[in-house]
Amino acid sequence: MRAVVVEQWGGPENLVEREVERPTPGLNEVLVRVHAAGVNPVDWKTRAGGALIEWGAVPAVGWDVSGTVEAVGPGVGIFRPGDEVFGMPLFPRQAGGYAEYVVAPARHLAPKPASLTHVEAAALPLAALTAWQALVDTADVRPGERVLVHAAAGGVGHLAVQIAKARGAYVIGTASAAKHDLLRELGADEVIDYREHRFEDVVTGVDVVLDGLGGETAERSLTVLREGGRLITLPGPDDVPAAPDGVLAAWVLVEPDHLGLREIAALVEQGRLRPVVDTVLPLAEAAKAHEIGERGRTTGKIVLTVA
Repeated sequence: MRAVVVEQWGGPENLVEREVERPTPGLNEVLVRVHAAGVNPVDWKTRAGGALIEWGAVPAVGWDVSGTVEAVGPGVGIFRPGDEVFGMPLFPRQAGGYAEYVVAPARHLAPKPASLTHVEAAALPLAALTAWQALVDTADVRPGERVLVHAAAGGVGHLAVQIAKARGAYVIGTASAAKHDLLRELGADEVIDYREHRFEDVVTGVDVVLDGLGGETAERSLTVLREGGRLITLPGPDDVPAAPDGVLAAWVLVEPDHLGLREIAALVEQGRLRPVVDTVLPLAEAAKAHEIGERGRTTGKIVLTVA
């Protein structure tokens, strides 16, 4: 099968397409024929240095996939060949989603929302699960709470805005002015142009902050939280600031989650969540996809078409 692999750690030019052996599903695993693969910041961060991920014999890249079940291994009862599925297999271990086929534990996948194309579905798993596990599982966002989402038009951010809104929250997002109309369409009640205003000068009494930036943004975010507030930061554990008494500051690393994917799919089918796809490229142009992503100007997600 065709797969994109990393020849050596470094720039996007080190992503190359190769013929590799097609995997075989084992116990409780399924073989998925990949139709589309999502591209995420963690993809190019690991490609650049090889950190975080437990690499196999072939350093394949990518986690987000949407496709069709080709075969099932012994013990699998929830899927059959021909089922359309989406998910984020194995993270943070290597999955090799930039490929024609991928093997995944069955419960790292869920039925693809029928209303979405494979390209749209591939844009969801890692980013939507990150937002879900941060806002729902960790912060337990409740109706009427004020939620501040940094980088609200990004891959995780634009989905977090919608998930928080679906939970009944009052949602505030930071983004450049050009992206404000989109954020309002997605449900943001208030938007802040971070180039013109320091968010702490215009926002107070926040219950939950979702911080996808880290660094000083995380530190500054503590100042807008009320007592009992929760700061959830995503870049890494070193970006979690020391929080005062009565405030939670935590780091969330996304993990595969069958039930979370089903909840996300339900929001999609209810018309309360939709992925925004910024760029679609063929698998052979994975390096170009990384180049675009690393510029940091993407609205929504980048997706590779495979089959």
